Order: sequence, then C-alpha cells, then structure tokens
Amino acid sequence: MRFPDGFVWGAATAAYQIEGAARDGGRGPSIWDTFSRTPGRVAAGHTGDVACDHYHRYPEDVALMASLGLRAYRFSVSWPRVQPDGSGPVNPRGLDFYDRLVDALLAAGIDPLVTLYHWDLPQSLEDNGGWPARDTAYRFADYATAVYRRLGDRVRGWTTLNEPWCAAYLGYGSGVHAPGRQDAAAAFRSVHHLLLAHGLAATALRAGGAGSVAITLNPAAVLPADPASEADAHAVSVVDGLHNRVFLDPLLAGGYPPDVLSHIARFTDLSHVQEGDEKTIGAPIDMLGVNYYSPTYVAGRPGAAGGGGAYPGTEDIHFLPPSGPVTGMGWQIEPSALTTLLLRLHTDYPGTPLMITENGAAFDDAGPDHDRISYLDGHLRAVWAAIAGGADVRGYLVWSLLDNFEWHDGYAKRFGVIHVDYETQRRTPKQSAMWYRGVITANTLPT
Repeated sequence: MRFPDGFVWGAATAAYQIEGAARDGGRGPSIWDTFSRTPGRVAAGHTGDVACDHYHRYPEDVALMASLGLRAYRFSVSWPRVQPDGSGPVNPRGLDFYDRLVDALLAAGIDPLVTLYHWDLPQSLEDNGGWPARDTAYRFADYATAVYRRLGDRVRGWTTLNEPWCAAYLGYGSGVHAPGRQDAAAAFRSVHHLLLAHGLAATALRAGGAGSVAITLNPAAVLPADPASEADAHAVSVVDGLHNRVFLDPLLAGGYPPDVLSHIARFTDLSHVQEGDEKTIGAPIDMLGVNYYSPTYVAGRPGAAGGGGAYPGTEDIHFLPPSGPVTGMGWQIEPSALTTLLLRLHTDYPGTPLMITENGAAFDDAGPDHDRISYLDGHLRAVWAAIAGGADVRGYLVWSLLDNFEWHDGYAKRFGVIHVDYETQRRTPKQSAMWYRGVITANTLPT
C-alpha cells in the first residue's frame, strides 16, 4: 500500500484551539471568546484564552513537526488577530506572528498551508449581523487580501474557509457553536454568505498571484439504514442536499441544486441569493479539502426527531445512533465510508484534486495509544483504496497535531498525536505520532 510519489503528509490545527494569547499583540475578541466565556456554553467553563499557548511556544511546536517528518502544516489565521474589529486597518503585530511562524516552518522544510477562516469571526462583525449579513462576505475578502499581501511571497497553499457547514448550521441553527444562535433562516443565509465570501476571496487571492486556492468542507457519507427502502433513499437525498450538495454544487457544478433551494424556501425567501452570486461562488479552485471523521446513517420515518437545528426541515428523518466501535466522541468508526465518499466526489465532481485536510480521533489517553493508531491505519487504508479506485487524492493531514481546545467540549477530548499537559504546557509525542512518522518516512502502510 504505497502512496503516490509526492503525496503530502502533514498535520492540522486551528488558531482558536491552540494559540491562546487571547489578549496579546492587539488581538480583538472573536465569537468564540464571547461564547466560551458565557456560562453554560462550553464544558467545565473552559475557554481558549491560553489553549496550548502556541502563540509563544510555536518554535517548540515546529521542532516537533520536523521531528515527525511532516512535509506540510495546515494552520488557520485568527481574523481578530489581524483585524481586531473585522474591518479597517490591519494589526501589524498580529501579522508579525504569522510571519514568524511561516519563516520557522520554511526553515524546517515544512510547507505552510494557510486556512483563512476556522470559525473565529471577529465579535464586532457578529454584532453587525454576522454571517447572515451579506456585508460579512465582503469584509472577509478584504481580510483575505490583507493576509495574502503579507504572506503570499512565501505561502503557496491557501484555503479560504474551514467547514462552512459547521459555521452556518452549528453556529446559527442548533446554537451549539459560536455565536450560539438558533434560527434556521439565519443558518441558511449564512450558508450562502460563507460561500459568497469564499468566491470573493478566491478571486482576490487568484488576482494577487496565489499558487493554489482551496476550500475545505466536511462532506458526509450519507447512507440509508435500508438500501432497499424508498423512504430511506429520500431521507438520504434530503440530508445529502443540506450537508453536501448545497456546498458542492455551487462550488463545482455551476449552481445550487433546485431541490435544496425548494427546501430552503420553506424557512426563508431567497432574496439573499443575488444575480451573479453563483458565478462568483464557482470561481475555479485548485483543491478541495475533505475533513472526515464518521458516516451518517438516516431513515425516512414520520414523526422522527430529525436533525434539529443542524438539519432544518428533517422532522420526518431518523438519524441513526452509532453502531459498532466508536471514538471518544461517540462517533462511529467506519473507514470504508471514507472510500465511498472520496469515490463519490471523484465521480460527481471530476477534475478536482482532493486532500484529506482533517482526519483523526479522540480517545482516552490514559493507556496505550493503540486505538488511535488503529483508527489512523484504517482510514489511511481507506484513502489508499480510493486512490486505487481512481480518486485524485494528493495528501493527508492528521487531526490534530496537538491536544487542544475542542470547541464546546473544552479540554475534555484529546485528538492530538502529541499530548499536551495543559497545566505545564509540556508536549509529549504519543505512540501514534511515532507510528505516523514511520508511515511518512516509508510513504507506505505497514503490513
């Protein structure tokens, strides 16, 4: 199971989850600062104020990356660190940090892969309407341009957004993520404005000379409880539309699918989708990032609970609980579903190179790291099978480099291949890190 020559091996993180230094260097507040400091929003009252203190400890972290043989490191830029109010003049001290980080990575022979947005919207923009407001998309394009002007001479790989599904549906639909709103209409408007922000930023990056422009989604392998059931097949179509096609089709197939627009129209008029928007959203990209953790099984069942705010309008759809082995998050472990998903993307959206930009698992780190190694091994075999089936998968980035602030779960869940003692900030590579180093070195999986 040898991977193609030039296959990119790396790791991924996100700014709010690891940087800390929430008030250092002129950084302004983000929606996650506000959300995590609001009682009852995050487990145990945890915040990202300190996190892994990567802002001060990045040289040590880059040295650890080099020791593992990583070829690439995907990190996100904190929008409020660069523009404290989300618009207007940039904060030079904020960009100085990313200057130092990029230079350290390049000196270590590690390719920096920049993600411009990983959910930390400046609080000022949320106060002005957030992602349901069209103006936020234009502010994002301005921000993307400012970051590119500073780092574009050294960074080749640019990703606009990370998982807009989460930002829209979990932030504005179910409210389990920042900013914690529960409004289906706002969630659907956010979907469109996030995609518009991507298109505007992608055009600006391209005009500036960016070598590679991408977006990262978390497409779901949506599967029927009963493959022979027409009701289950319909449930798959609805959920696939809300989770996958509402993003993939305007990005890669020319526009929104009509059935999804009809579904959205049940909650809000479509006046926020203006003439020319779909053309902007469909600006060519060089890579589609794929974040994958677990499959989704559904069944058509009148009177079912549905997917709640994360899937508005699915009241007659039953989302099956996980079966078989699960991770520490309670997520079903099914590597073959990743192969299915990658081959579906290859078939339905041909010609778009793919990269696994996140894949990993949280487990109890009290004992040996065998469960995480087994999870990674199984999913890398699934990636290899997809490549063997014709999918153009260019790389794999493990989630996550470090244990970190895991959003509404706080510090209770550990995804890292490197253990972090949050009291001392001591870093210790886990057995999975050593295993991953061996895979990278050999460019193949052990037999």
